Amino acid sequence: MPLIRSCLMILIDTHTHVYEPQFDDDVEQVILAAQEAGLIHLVMPNIDVESIARMQGVLSRHPGYVSEAMGLHPTSVRDDFREQLTFIRHELDTRSFVAIGEIGIDLYWDKTFEAEQVEAFLTQIEWSMAYDLPIIIHSREAWDVVFACLNRFPSDKIRGVFHSFSGDETDLRRALSYPHFYIGINGTVTFKKNTLPALLPLIPLDRLLLETDSPYLAPIPKRGRRNEPAYLVHTATFIAHILGLDPDILAEKTARNACRFFGFQFQEGKIIRPI
Repeated sequence: MPLIRSCLMILIDTHTHVYEPQFDDDVEQVILAAQEAGLIHLVMPNIDVESIARMQGVLSRHPGYVSEAMGLHPTSVRDDFREQLTFIRHELDTRSFVAIGEIGIDLYWDKTFEAEQVEAFLTQIEWSMAYDLPIIIHSREAWDVVFACLNRFPSDKIRGVFHSFSGDETDLRRALSYPHFYIGINGTVTFKKNTLPALLPLIPLDRLLLETDSPYLAPIPKRGRRNEPAYLVHTATFIAHILGLDPDILAEKTARNACRFFGFQFQEGKIIRPI
């Protein structure tokens, strides 16, 4: 593992759930640690109806430093998914968000609600076009289904990120065939026996986003602990080492990618997002 250098890094965590109960006791310290590590912004994708209030609470205390994405996570799709979607659609009509997410297909744990997941995914892709927002895709053991859903829409009309990318080279090439999609990489890239390091050179640098997916998937050397945004420094340093880049350069390039993806702008060292 290369030495960690964070003092000059400019990073954006494009996917964190710092509103989750795992952070109830110290979320303020976690956000302060992120700022001290060089993270200039955090993006929080939603999970389900119950997580919305927690997410709003973090936003209310840190306006300008965190942003929200709104969506229904595939593992939260159950019999009541249409009611949840109605509530989530109301949120989209009421407040400002930077993306539709976290949405997608997850067949790893259970395939019982596969048809419902597909319906929810397609509905939310349609929303992304209506609201002119990118989508944050969760795909687990479901690449063929995800691509089949995306292929129902004109490729020039949809944009998004394949969050926590975990596919093989074939999946990566298919993902990159959508011209307005990015690849999200998190701490799993640092895990032993992971195949992602070999795929990193295949990802165009201008289509790479960094994320933590905290509190999950903490990178080495923090694996086994609760993940948090500050640990993005470890992932960025590892990726830079694999690609033969200065970590500060990789950090800034991926931060600029995130700004382009979410419609942010740099201003006086802060992220400015249009209302």
